[in-house]
Formats: sequence, structure tokens, C-alpha cells
Amino acid sequence: MQQFNKTRIAPTPSGFLHIGNVLSFALTAALARKTGAKILLRIDDLDQERVNMAYVQDIFDTLNFLNIPWDEGPRDVEDYKKNWSQLHRVDSYKSALQQLEEQGNVFACQCSRKQIEGRIYPGTCRHLSIPLDTPNTSWRLYTDERELLIKTLNDGTVKTELPAEMNDFIVRKKDGYPSYQLASMLDDIHFGVDLIVRGEDLYPSTIAQHYLASVLRKDAFQHITFHHHSLLMEPGGQKLSKSAGATSIKYLREQGKTAEDVYAEIGRMMGVGEDLRSFEDFASLI
Repeated sequence: MQQFNKTRIAPTPSGFLHIGNVLSFALTAALARKTGAKILLRIDDLDQERVNMAYVQDIFDTLNFLNIPWDEGPRDVEDYKKNWSQLHRVDSYKSALQQLEEQGNVFACQCSRKQIEGRIYPGTCRHLSIPLDTPNTSWRLYTDERELLIKTLNDGTVKTELPAEMNDFIVRKKDGYPSYQLASMLDDIHFGVDLIVRGEDLYPSTIAQHYLASVLRKDAFQHITFHHHSLLMEPGGQKLSKSAGATSIKYLREQGKTAEDVYAEIGRMMGVGEDLRSFEDFASLI
């Protein structure tokens, strides 16, 4: 298998981590071990309204409990706040937003989520020429149907284009902070990541980030290899969420479960039996 330099684990501190998150972390760590990649821990905390220090602590507790290692990034909450928060990289995000503004790639949008029916933005504000400095507006990227190339771990280079749900996607939120798509893409380049493991639900985000990288002429992003894995689902077919307390690692720890119990439960949910006992065992699933 191809060798890589660095991958990353990038949780968001907006809730207690659950076994679906662990699946992604374990696959990342197993693939890193298999390909010689270092692991970066990056905490995606730009959504400051949802950040809670108890959730940040839970990230360290969960990784340590499950014996998932990382080579770079914060070692504890204080280190995270002092040296690693995304707030320390806001200037680089603002620089990219300024570039998009100067290139004429963005437009202001006043629409609320309730005004946008379904998941597809209908282009309501696209031609209204709302000034970009108008309060309480987001910035959306003008998008088209250009072809994009994505390097994948198992399928080689895939040709694709933006899905409809990503038409004119947001790059700056109404609170003035950059969107996840912009900050995540810039961070991956900043830290020299060349392998990203994600749930298949984030494939549209992968495409959007490639699109944004092409607009910003961030060629390094085109050389990152992606692996999108299947998700763990609730019995009713719903995706696991951080509000699902019974599957949170914190809850399972408090119930006396061991790391081996958690990994075995993931194996049962995936239909591969109970042979998963450590993150290294997840290499067989890739």
C-alpha cells in the first residue's frame, strides 16, 4: 500500500463522542500504522457557540481510553486552548476570504435556513448584489459545473462535480467566522496532511473543498488522498448523533465497558463479528 506522511483526527467539540466517531478514529489510526503516516489531532472549534470545555476534555478522555495514539497536536485542554485552537489561525482564514472577495468569487446572502426549503440553495440572493459588508449576511461562493479530480485510496482518481446540495455553498457564516469547508481545507494544507479518512456522509464536503481549493489556487489540496468509510447506523436506519447518549463513549465508560468492549460492539454493528479488539484490528476493514 502507498505510504503517506500525515493523516488527522479532527473532532468537533459540540457533544460527547460516540461509537460512530470511534469508527472513524480507529480506521484513521489503523491506516496510519499501515502506511507510515503520523497522526495529527486537530480540534475543529470555530463554531464557538457550540464549544464546551467538557466536550473538549471528552476528546482526550476518549482517545486515551481507546488507546488511539496521536503524534502531533494538543495533549490536554490547556495545551489546546493555548496553542492549537482554530482561533489561532483566524488570520489565514480571513486572508482566504479576502482573496475570494477580491477575485469576485462570493456574494452576500440574507437567507435563513428556514427560507431555504430542502437542502438545495435556490440561488435567491445570487443576483441581488447585496453589499458584502451588510450585517447578518453570509458569503456564498459562485459555483459552476466544473470537473473536479479527487484522489481516493481504493478507487484511484475519481472525476466528479459539485452535487446539487453544494451549489453556491457558504464560505463565511453570518457571525463572520469562516465556514467548515474553508477552515478545514486550509488547515489540512497548513499541517501538511496528505491522507484523510472520513465518513461517507462527508463526501459532498470533500467535493466542495476541492472546488474551493481550485478557486483559491491551493494546488496542494489536490494531492491529498481520501478514504470515505461506511457509517454506523441506529436500528431504525438513522445516523448516530452526539445526542444519542447511550452510544457515547462517556456513557459506556461509566457503565464499566472496556475499550475492547467498545471495539467489539462496533464490530457487531458492522456485521463483522466481535473480532475487533483494538484500533489495529480495523486495518482489515480497509
